[in-house]
Amino acid sequence: MKSIAFASLLALLPLAIAQSQEWGQCGGIGWTGSTTCVSGTSCVESNAYYSQCLPGASTGNGGSSQPAGGSPTSSAGAPGSTSTIAGLNAVAQAAGKKYFGSATDNPELTDTAYVAILSDNTQFGQLTPGNSMKWYATEPEQGTFDFTGGQQIVSLAQQNKQLMRGHNCVWYNELPSWLTSGTFNATELTSIVSTHCGTIVGHWKDSWDIINEPFNDDGTWRSDVFYNTLGSDFVSVALNAASAADPSTKLYMNDYNIENPGVKATAMQNLVKSLKSAGVKIDGIGFESHFIVGEIPADIQQNMEAFVALGVEVSITELDIRMTLPSTDALLEQQKQDYQTVISACMAVEGCAGMTIWDYTDKYSWVPSTFSGQGAACPWDENLVKKPAYDGIAAALQG
Repeated sequence: MKSIAFASLLALLPLAIAQSQEWGQCGGIGWTGSTTCVSGTSCVESNAYYSQCLPGASTGNGGSSQPAGGSPTSSAGAPGSTSTIAGLNAVAQAAGKKYFGSATDNPELTDTAYVAILSDNTQFGQLTPGNSMKWYATEPEQGTFDFTGGQQIVSLAQQNKQLMRGHNCVWYNELPSWLTSGTFNATELTSIVSTHCGTIVGHWKDSWDIINEPFNDDGTWRSDVFYNTLGSDFVSVALNAASAADPSTKLYMNDYNIENPGVKATAMQNLVKSLKSAGVKIDGIGFESHFIVGEIPADIQQNMEAFVALGVEVSITELDIRMTLPSTDALLEQQKQDYQTVISACMAVEGCAGMTIWDYTDKYSWVPSTFSGQGAACPWDENLVKKPAYDGIAAALQG
């Protein structure tokens, strides 16, 4: 019996060794490593090219991963937009905002009908790449940078005379395995962060989400490779490197559930104060704004003003408003009102620079693959037809 048990143990040993460690890569197009994770973690798909071993089974509520395509949601027979405005970006800029923009991702750029709408700079004056500027894509091996995917979206924006938002420099998620599995000391990791942020910000300018989702919902710091080694100093290291690489680039910190007053918003406000006191450049705070229909924070404008009072601008960076499927006329009408509420808040705050929806169409929304049974979160449906939500945005922009 002992020999059988020992043989069984030996048979299992290679599997255990081969498993990806916490925060390590576990799948994606072209991935040849392990597709299983160590105990206590689950392999979570961020997009078609990258899956990662995350603690527990949840992907969180941050919305900063954007799969190549969500599950389409039917809208046949649903009410559509009746707005006749020239375009959302044109109206936003006429009202004094810098842009109205959309996120996008590389796989969907093969969809010519989708790209035609995305390229209309009267609708969208700014683009954010969903994934191709993240660490795993831009520095897949230490010291080896790959700008191919990100440049595809930058080139599209330049062709269309649209602004770019870099997304992102330092995030706990979608990291290459060489970084998550390394045993770097504080000096080594400081150099790694500084080199990475300085290189990508020096390569692509405009504005950047330098620090992405640094806090838990209770206002404590996230436990990750950066905080666990450097404490909160990783924030200033990244910001200083980005500022040195290009002093004209707008440097942002970006997070979700900071749209209303609470412990997480307070933690972010205290971080802004601390950075400014230390002379570290910080230009803006991004409100991700991944909301649920009928659950928009009532005091989002008040919270924007609280951040602006600290000497930073704010932007709505990843807006979508999801619902429990199937969609109904009543839900679509509430969604319209909710979009109008959020956009109106930005329009009412002088220090709110602009607004970005987290892709404009349900066809490529990240929501259905992340939140089971939910979707229809975008202002255009899966057939690229404008929904009532579009009218809500237009009404807010027009004041």
